[in-house]
Amino acid sequence: MSRESRRISRLLRHTAGERGLTMSADGWASIGEVLKVLAMDRPALDAAVEQNDKQRLQVDGERIRACQGHSLDGMPVTREALENSWERVHPDHLLWHGTTYQAMDGIKAHGLLPGRRTHVHLAPSKNSHVGRRSAVEVLLGVDPGDLAVYRAPNGVLLTRFVPPDAIVEADPDRGGGVG
Repeated sequence: MSRESRRISRLLRHTAGERGLTMSADGWASIGEVLKVLAMDRPALDAAVEQNDKQRLQVDGERIRACQGHSLDGMPVTREALENSWERVHPDHLLWHGTTYQAMDGIKAHGLLPGRRTHVHLAPSKNSHVGRRSAVEVLLGVDPGDLAVYRAPNGVLLTRFVPPDAIVEADPDRGGGVG
């Protein structure tokens, strides 16, 4: 991911509130305002969106947003508005979340929590490019059962919370790195 792509993603996912960027509850911001806040020109923004390896950024005319991964603190987005902008899906197979061994005791006790983010990120398969992350030591198989699961425009699957009993498998990661 390019430096410019990281700057845009960070602004739209984590720092819009503190930087004074006006944003809708479902994450959309004016491209013109983003360009001003980041002191960037439109060709650089367009190239950053196109080159974003995780396709985190979505452009619609003169507005832009991060598809998913928003912080809760200090951001104008809401879970409800984001969910209303995503596709509700009903998977009939295990979903996957990558984590570390260090986090396992907490996960066994409390399930998968979104932490400071709006949602828990899941992937449709162990080797999925969607939801790939670094520092994954173990892959958790999640039975979607009664979970409300959404698909962001970039294919990442999201839910608010995964209870401990919905985690039905744990496999050492062998390079897939989902989550």
